[in-house]
Amino acid sequence: MRRTLSASLLGLIRVFGRSPASRASFALNFCRKSSSERTNMDLSDMRKQYKGDEECFEESQLVSLDPIKQFGDWFDQATKCSGVGEANAMCIATATKDGRPSARMVLLKGYSNEGFRFFTNYESRKGSELESNPFACLVFYWEPLNRQIRIEGTVERIPFESSRDYFHSRPKSSQIGAVVSRQSTPVPDRDYLRQKNAELEEKYKDTDVPMPDYWGGYIVKPSMIEFWQGQTNRIHDRIVFTRPEDGACEPGEFQHAAEGGWVYQRLSP
Repeated sequence: MRRTLSASLLGLIRVFGRSPASRASFALNFCRKSSSERTNMDLSDMRKQYKGDEECFEESQLVSLDPIKQFGDWFDQATKCSGVGEANAMCIATATKDGRPSARMVLLKGYSNEGFRFFTNYESRKGSELESNPFACLVFYWEPLNRQIRIEGTVERIPFESSRDYFHSRPKSSQIGAVVSRQSTPVPDRDYLRQKNAELEEKYKDTDVPMPDYWGGYIVKPSMIEFWQGQTNRIHDRIVFTRPEDGACEPGEFQHAAEGGWVYQRLSP
C-alpha cells in the first residue's frame, strides 16, 4: 500500500543528517508552524506541581478573621514576590442585564473596609454593563504563589472629587490617553489615535488636562471574598468569607463567625 508523507515529515527526514544547529533550528520552526496551524489542540498533558499537603492553607493560618486584612496580608506577599509582575492586576467580570458576561484585566488602585477601587471609562463596555447590572466579580491570580483571591459584590461610582484627584495624580501622558480613548468604540486605525494623541499633547502642553466626564472610579463593595491556594493533588484549599443576608443571625452549617459581621467556612475544591 502506498503512503504519502506530509511535507513536514519529509523535511524532518531531509534535515536528519545536518549539523546540530540546523536540526535545532528546524525543530523550533517545525514546532512553531505545527502549533499555529492546528485547530484542535490536546492540552491534557499540560500540568504543573503546586504545593504539597505540608504547605496547605489551614484556617489556623488566617492572619485575621477580617477578610480585608487577610486580603492585605496575601496582597503584601504578592507585591514582595519577584515572580509577580503586577500584584494589583485583576480580572473584572461584568454582565449585561440579561446575563451575558464579559471580562478583562484592570488594575486595583486602592482598597479599604469599604471595598476595592479601580478607574475606567464610564462609557466602555464594562461601564455600560455596570450601569444596567451593578454587580461584578474580581479575580487576582498570583501564579508563583499558587494563590487566587475571588471577590464578588455590588459596584458604585466613587465621588467625582476622588476621581478627579486620582486623575490629576497620573502621568500627563496617561491623562491625555484617557481623553483620546472613547473606550470600546470603533476607530479606523491606530494612526487615528496617534494623530489625536499628538493634537492633545500640543493642546495641553502648558496647561492641565481636564478630566473627561466619561471617566472615573468605581468601588466594588464585597459580599464574598474567597482565598484559594493550589495543591498538587488538586485537593485545593478554599476558605470563603461571606456577609450573611439580612435577617440571618446564626452561622449556617460548617460556618464560623468572623469579624465585622462576616462568616467563613471551607469549601470543597
